[in-house]
This record gives sequence, C-alpha cells and structure tokens, in this order.
Amino acid sequence: MAEKKGFEQSLGQLEKIVEELEGGELSLDDSMKKYEAGLKLLKDCYQYLERAEKRIQKLVKKEDGTFSLEPFEGASGEKKEDE
Repeated sequence: MAEKKGFEQSLGQLEKIVEELEGGELSLDDSMKKYEAGLKLLKDCYQYLERAEKRIQKLVKKEDGTFSLEPFEGASGEKKEDE
C-alpha cells in the first residue's frame, strides 16, 4: 500500500504547524484550520507507526537451540519480554 506522504514529511509538516500556532500571530480562523490540519497529520503519523510496528519481528532462540521469528510487542501497551 503506497503512502500519500512519508512519515518524515508528515512529521515535518506537523512540526511547522506547531511552530506557527505557538507563534501566536495567526487569526483565530487560521489557527483553527492549522489545528485541524495538525490533528490529521498526527493521526497519519500514528497510523504509519502502528503499521511499521506490526512489521517488526524479533528473533527468539528456543530451548532446543533453534531460532524463530515472533511479533515484537512494543509501545502499543503490550508487555515486552526482556531476554
């Protein structure tokens, strides 16, 4: 599935919006438009990270000495196992 924008590009645009909002020089209407655009970019970034996290696997050594790939349990609130 092709991305409309890359993660880095979306994050960069989001950072620019935050700077503009923090600058305090926008009208209320422009601030609301920027805020809404920022929320969409934030949602896009989270979705991109969730898809990337699902693709990550860890290599686990089993008791018999063989290795297998298992899903990586990360920041989504799932417990990580330290080995």
